[in-house]
Amino acid sequence: MRDFTPEELREAIEASLRDFKEGDILEGTVVKIDRDEVLLDIGYKSEGVIPTKELSIRHDVDPGQVVKVGDEVEALVLQKEDKEGRLILSKKRAQYERAWGRIEEVMQSGGTIKGPVIEVVKGGLILDIGLRGFLPASLVDLRRVRDLHPFVGTELEAKIIELDRNRNNVVLSRRAFLEESQSEGRKKFLESLQKGERRKGTVSSIVNFGAFVDLGGVDGLVHVSELSWKHVDHPSEVVQVGQEVEVEVLDVDLERERVSLSLKATQEDPWKEFERKYSAGEIIDGQVTKLVPFGAFVRVAAGIEGLVHISEISEQHIETPESVLSVGDEVRVKVIEVDVPRRRISLSMRQVGGAMPRPATEIEEEAADAVAAGASAAAAPVSPSSAQLASTNAEVASAGVATDGGAESGATATAAAAAPAAAPVEAAEAEAPSGDPSTAETLPSTDDAVDEEPAATAAEATTGEATSEDAPAEGEGASEEDISLEAILEDLKRREGRSG
Repeated sequence: MRDFTPEELREAIEASLRDFKEGDILEGTVVKIDRDEVLLDIGYKSEGVIPTKELSIRHDVDPGQVVKVGDEVEALVLQKEDKEGRLILSKKRAQYERAWGRIEEVMQSGGTIKGPVIEVVKGGLILDIGLRGFLPASLVDLRRVRDLHPFVGTELEAKIIELDRNRNNVVLSRRAFLEESQSEGRKKFLESLQKGERRKGTVSSIVNFGAFVDLGGVDGLVHVSELSWKHVDHPSEVVQVGQEVEVEVLDVDLERERVSLSLKATQEDPWKEFERKYSAGEIIDGQVTKLVPFGAFVRVAAGIEGLVHISEISEQHIETPESVLSVGDEVRVKVIEVDVPRRRISLSMRQVGGAMPRPATEIEEEAADAVAAGASAAAAPVSPSSAQLASTNAEVASAGVATDGGAESGATATAAAAAPAAAPVEAAEAEAPSGDPSTAETLPSTDDAVDEEPAATAAEATTGEATSEDAPAEGEGASEEDISLEAILEDLKRREGRSG
């Protein structure tokens, strides 16, 4: 060790006693690296201490990965002396101060800044640009990137779009940088596109209203209505991300830099294909897809439906299509007319046999039989037959004989009963044709009918009379036939009483 001259010794002492305050940025040399701290020689009476959390803007970092022994670094003075008398420094805060000045200059000049991706956070990425710069996920690329983890560790170049030193907030946009760098080539590419030409591309993203197709640096939109000739509820039913497709250019907006594309334009119109295959008068098979008050829609090809008017469904008159058809029925129809410009097809089932009304169910048949039986009962005549009259008269006659105990009363009753019974018999003989002998033979005379009726005992007559008088009335349920017989019996009794 050499000896210092008095002048050199004085300068060394002044250097070691240099004055600094908290917030100043000092330069020093790394002399030791521990797990929790790094010692920095700044030419002071003691080494400065940099805690691990003040070493880097990255979280949970190994000090040995940030600095090495002998590295010259800058540090900001946090405390000249803590409770233990140590000088506390911060390498991270020194970087902040240096970076803010540089970042402000870059933003004012409209330039770009580079930095490695150090972390994936909710909604985007964190770049190390001397401080923590936030890059939103929507601004990472020209189109939204779903998985951000592959960017960790890569260096990205971006533009600064927002700066707030008070909140320590820096927002970046890589998409703005890419768009700016590609704007010239993009403009030339858009100018090269012509309406009606076909280009190949890759589906880059899918949204509810359509799908974006990358044509080679420029994305064009295929609206959901231009994906297919048939109805599409969601674009994912037709295309998938990454799928190679051929599209037709519909329109190019140079000012807004937008391209409208069509996928269905590269496919044959199914209506024209149908018109080419089928003409009016041909008979084809189809499936009922919808029933409306004025007819039925029938699918006759993929994406093509025709209308069978209600008047063309059946040869018989029908009130509604539901009476003969159901959704899903397989039917045979005849093509009446094909109108491609209006996208309409007129069909007929009636001209190929039509649809028959559906057979009634078992319940419906029982209900119909019950209604018919009620109608027949209402229309039937209520007057008793000649046989019923003859039987009633015989009973009355027998009752008269048993009551009076004489043959005279029985004869009188028999004669009285024979009188009304003869009327329907004579009427039947009059209605029978004169030239039909069989009819005359089948109609017995009144005297024979009276003589052949067995005589009823007085007890039976009395019992029958009591039953008919004492039985509870059945109201509306009693038949008109029973009512008529009771009236006749009463009438005969009154006549017998007068004759006696």
